[in-house]
Amino acid sequence: MANDNLDIKEFHWLMDMLQTIDVGLVVLDKDFKVQVWNNFMENHSGINPITVKDQVLFDIFEDIPKEWFRQKAESVFLLKNRAFITWELRPYLFKFKNYRPITGTEEFMYQNISISPLASADGNVNHICVIIYDVTDIASNRKALENANKELESLSRTDRLTLLNNRGYWEECLQSEYSRLQRYDTTSSLVMFDIDHFKKVNDTYGHQAGDEVIRVVSKLLRESLRKTDIAGRYGGEEFGIILGHTSADNAFTFCERLRKAVEDTTVVHDNVEIKFTISLGICEASKKLADYKDWLERTDQALYQCKESGRNKTIIYDLSSL
Repeated sequence: MANDNLDIKEFHWLMDMLQTIDVGLVVLDKDFKVQVWNNFMENHSGINPITVKDQVLFDIFEDIPKEWFRQKAESVFLLKNRAFITWELRPYLFKFKNYRPITGTEEFMYQNISISPLASADGNVNHICVIIYDVTDIASNRKALENANKELESLSRTDRLTLLNNRGYWEECLQSEYSRLQRYDTTSSLVMFDIDHFKKVNDTYGHQAGDEVIRVVSKLLRESLRKTDIAGRYGGEEFGIILGHTSADNAFTFCERLRKAVEDTTVVHDNVEIKFTISLGICEASKKLADYKDWLERTDQALYQCKESGRNKTIIYDLSSL
């Protein structure tokens, strides 16, 4: 009789612990009917244990991916081994609202999940225990760190005045594009352009006016780009554009559209109207080119020809001269 009283006390002590621990605890049978539902689950779901008892889990929580969770659970029933699900693989199993004050910006609770087999006296596993850990703070901090790292990476490769790629990163992209062209039989064109008589703009209106002209040109350029195009500020008032899967003729159409947009634009600085133009050079990629630097040099030559022949135009490098 004394042993029975001890067992009962231990049972109540165990149940009290399971109810008060700060993790979710759910016991499911082989039909995925809920057998145990602790206070954590009640508090976050708003559903009490009496309501959920003997209900199929998927009928109560339709957001749970049924086939995916069945596969996870059935492996635990069959192999009698624990299974784990981290928030990196799936942010949550139960779509609970996040109420933590520190990570209040997160809409839902991030969860790590552990699924354990519950063996009966005969060794068979007829129930599994699902434990839900609230890892919102960890996940939120990790996401914040990753976002900060991405922001730092973006800043390290972005020209602050133009919001385009800086020269270093843009040249890396050019080198990668040239290497890709060596492996695949595709077409790309390189464009280099600069602002005509830019020194005169600086000398006449001041460097702040010159910066504003560069910003406006950059904005017009960004608005002209496709998602696959890569533009960068090469230096001063000079810019480069990598037009993937683009012939020289199509690049010419792109350049003329940009040139006319710039020609039609007026920058107003300190109540003074400033008009300006750009000159552009194009070189289509070719097997005749020695390397990406040669590609860049030929494009610069086309730009030089453009400036020598009057500016405010687009010239394509003649590859037949190679």
